[in-house]
Amino acid sequence: MNFKEALQHKKESLKNADESVLNLFHVIITPSKTDESAKFIEDFLKSPESFNDESCQQYCSDENYEVVSFKKEENDR
Repeated sequence: MNFKEALQHKKESLKNADESVLNLFHVIITPSKTDESAKFIEDFLKSPESFNDESCQQYCSDENYEVVSFKKEENDR
């Protein structure tokens, strides 16, 4: 999906998510390509507070994105 679609999907996911899910998981937009996504997530995890939804765009080479969620580390909560 394009960035605009991914942003809308993320907003809907967050709106429908249970509070405990929001506290335990990161929900982010990443590039669809596996290698680009892995690099973005690696950098994101170093400093989550310094990233926003648009941050993923500088990692993406083809304008295809997805919304992913993964468990927060203890020190991310």
